[in-house]
Amino acid sequence: MSSKHFLPSPTDLVASSLHSLTLTNPGLALDAANKIVYRRPGYGTLPPPPHPHQHQQQQQQQHQQRVHIISGGGSGHEPSFAGMVGPGLLSAAVAGTIFASRATHKVRAANMGRVGEGNSSSSSSSSGREEGGGVLVTVMNYTGDVLNFGVGVEKARAAGVRVEMVVVGDDVGVGRAKAGKVGRRGIAGTVLVHKISGALAAQGRALEEVVKVARLVAGNLVSVGASLEHVHVPGRAKPDAGSAEYLGDGEVEIGMGIHNEPGSSKEMVALPELVRKMLAQMLDQSDEDRAFVNVNSNEVVLLVNNLGGVSVLEMGGIVSEVVAQLEKSYNIRPVRILSGTFMTSLNGLGFSITLLNVVNTDIGGPSMIELLDYPCEATGWSSPISKRTWEEKNTATREQDKSGGGDIKPSGLEMDGASAQQALRRALEAVVAVEPEVTRYDTVVGDGDCGIGLKRGAEAILSHLQSHPLSGDAVVDLASIVPIVEREMDGTSGALYAIFLNALLASLRSQGEGPASPQVWAVALRQSCEALSKYTPARPGDRTLVDALYPFVDVLEQTGDIRKSAEAAQNAADGTKGMKPSLGRTVYIGGSGYEQVPDPGAWGLASFFLGLAGIKKVDEGWEKL
Repeated sequence: MSSKHFLPSPTDLVASSLHSLTLTNPGLALDAANKIVYRRPGYGTLPPPPHPHQHQQQQQQQHQQRVHIISGGGSGHEPSFAGMVGPGLLSAAVAGTIFASRATHKVRAANMGRVGEGNSSSSSSSSGREEGGGVLVTVMNYTGDVLNFGVGVEKARAAGVRVEMVVVGDDVGVGRAKAGKVGRRGIAGTVLVHKISGALAAQGRALEEVVKVARLVAGNLVSVGASLEHVHVPGRAKPDAGSAEYLGDGEVEIGMGIHNEPGSSKEMVALPELVRKMLAQMLDQSDEDRAFVNVNSNEVVLLVNNLGGVSVLEMGGIVSEVVAQLEKSYNIRPVRILSGTFMTSLNGLGFSITLLNVVNTDIGGPSMIELLDYPCEATGWSSPISKRTWEEKNTATREQDKSGGGDIKPSGLEMDGASAQQALRRALEAVVAVEPEVTRYDTVVGDGDCGIGLKRGAEAILSHLQSHPLSGDAVVDLASIVPIVEREMDGTSGALYAIFLNALLASLRSQGEGPASPQVWAVALRQSCEALSKYTPARPGDRTLVDALYPFVDVLEQTGDIRKSAEAAQNAADGTKGMKPSLGRTVYIGGSGYEQVPDPGAWGLASFFLGLAGIKKVDEGWEKL
């Protein structure tokens, strides 16, 4: 692999690349601080061409209420995602650093400050925000992306924004057995979800219809990639020749992911045999490990995607080979063939094949093919920018930041502020005190940062409580704490806590006025568990913090007794010792460390609950703090 780069600084590279999109398309703007590319106010708001089944006036009204589609992820996959922003495609895209998921507060800024959702005025207001019909967040199935975008979704919901999330997993390079609960990775097929759902949104269709069709497309995709080289990320050391990232001359890795992840095999094969193996992984229904979609429609769409480093000449030869084998071996003659650079892995010397099994959308309107053909204007879709866009010389921007959600109004859900503050301080101090234990456990089974992360979040909240004591309004008090967790706690556990607390905030809002009794908290906590389950497959028995969370909620529902609930959480955390992990870094590390120590995340959370209840465990019993 080549380690030479014109821009060796990854930070400068991402920033300048995003800025370039506003140069090649004057209808776009860049929120540089949050790495968000978005449509300028007024860009793409004209009604679409008249549909034979709708009057133009009705279309324009629907278009003013259009759904906004947001996507994003780590940089290095250009033109996805920022290059897909434009009329008929995305409303905004959030960029992370190279191959890294985006921070949660950047996602919130896109959801709540860079698209028009949430304004009740006419099609454009003095602030430049356009009226919207809801937000669809589309994200590829990678843990960091799902969790961090999930925080943004829950934050938006807590603020009253209508938002749904669709997770795309189309890769068959890793089969069911190896993928486990994580499921299929998202790769180039994601752009077809963007194109089809974006066209539907541009036609003024309701959020429910856009989400339904997006999920239909995602559920009918199969993709697989192959590469002759792993790629070098600017700013990183070049791997040794004997490392897992090394491929010899003529060797190809089948099923390689778009972040340099290993695939299913490394082989010495020529193009015809390579394509045969790739198509077999996608289409062989006898392969139970990979038969995710039965591609049996009369209409099939083929997308052959350049991972960044294949010449246009070679791509032509690859497309010809793929099309020929589809017809000869599978009697598949695609009705649409797309070839180009849609989703890259930096300068990856490889390509991916995607097949879309076209099915009925069942929404009484355009078909998937019609939506795929619908006009759009985005540099990443190889569509020219119109003369009108250049001549408008649009300089409007959106500078306001609505990601914080605004002032929180009193909810009337009341509790004793002084008692609640005392209990919360005990709980946070217990987390700080237990940090050495959690760190030791995480050093055995993880990367050793769990305890430090929990302690950092707890200390930040304790500092906040000194100057902002709890008011006694459950919603107002929790709303003041959630941003601290989001800001101070990073990594997977930080995202999990942020999703859970944002969902808890939304649940408490819905409880109405009255005392914030244990029963009220139990209902809200249960709803928050259900919200969290949308973003992580973790369940009790998987050796995660969920092992302590669920028992606490279960017992609180049954008894309304916080002490009994905390005891149940601690007993469950004890029980994770020896529990074989199903998720998290421990799975990759391997070894027998899980037999020696409990799960650090579950232990830290159980300690919080014990502090909340004002007890601690001594030998085989309990005593008050």
